[in-house]
Amino acid sequence: MTGLSVANLERRQAQSPSALGLTALILAKIAYAALFGILILSAIILTRVIWQEDWPLARYDALVIFAVTTQIVFIWRGLETWEEAKVILIFHITGTVMEIFKLAQGSWDYPDQGILEIGGVPLFSGFMYASVGSFIARSIRIFHIQFAPYPPFWMTFLLALAIYVNFYTHHYTYDIRWVLFAATILLFWRTRIWFYPAQNPLAIRLPVGAFLSAFLLWIAENIGTFTRTWTYETQGDTGLVDIGKFGSWYLLLFVAFVTVTLVVRDAMHPKPIQPNPREI
Repeated sequence: MTGLSVANLERRQAQSPSALGLTALILAKIAYAALFGILILSAIILTRVIWQEDWPLARYDALVIFAVTTQIVFIWRGLETWEEAKVILIFHITGTVMEIFKLAQGSWDYPDQGILEIGGVPLFSGFMYASVGSFIARSIRIFHIQFAPYPPFWMTFLLALAIYVNFYTHHYTYDIRWVLFAATILLFWRTRIWFYPAQNPLAIRLPVGAFLSAFLLWIAENIGTFTRTWTYETQGDTGLVDIGKFGSWYLLLFVAFVTVTLVVRDAMHPKPIQPNPREI
């Protein structure tokens, strides 16, 4: 989805404010915001279809090269700012560290091999996490998003830290994910994501937005397993990724979100923006 086509939809929406036109504009902007992740998933599917075992370059290494090149192009062409790239890099690193730990625990496996890897984890996997951070950061800019009323930042930071730590500690002690699920609702239920697909704002509760985004990420997980880019022992007879991974992505989205807000602080407002939000 190009910036030009999004601009055209914006003009059409301004001329004809129909529900169908607004929906098309929102979907177009979401696709544009998720462009990095869409390109990575497309590369995963394409390489699965065409790659041959006797080719001199391993499929995983080709995905790393593609991801790095895509990131460079995004920054070069202004699709991502340097500030966004910094926070995306942070989430990339934290995601890769967790991948190394989870792989050692047998949580999932990478059936192929490559040279560009750390601890058995192909380096393109970090870009899958980076694509989540990229989507959040680009959405804030593209939709001119404001978060209000926003809870105290230190509380959100502690929640994100607890979620991230629990991904490690639940292998050795109690899994507190249900407590963390409840904490996300208690802390963020009043927070609306105010976004501007055109001139007029819309609002959606932050946990609802995270739930919908987690479902899309769960679908992306299934694309990864159907192409045997990574595999789970818990997939069962249906071949679908265990629904528990949906919950994991929901929680991880809050880690990504708080990481992004380390840089994008202007989007957070402690008080409601206006008394009568138009919600979807």
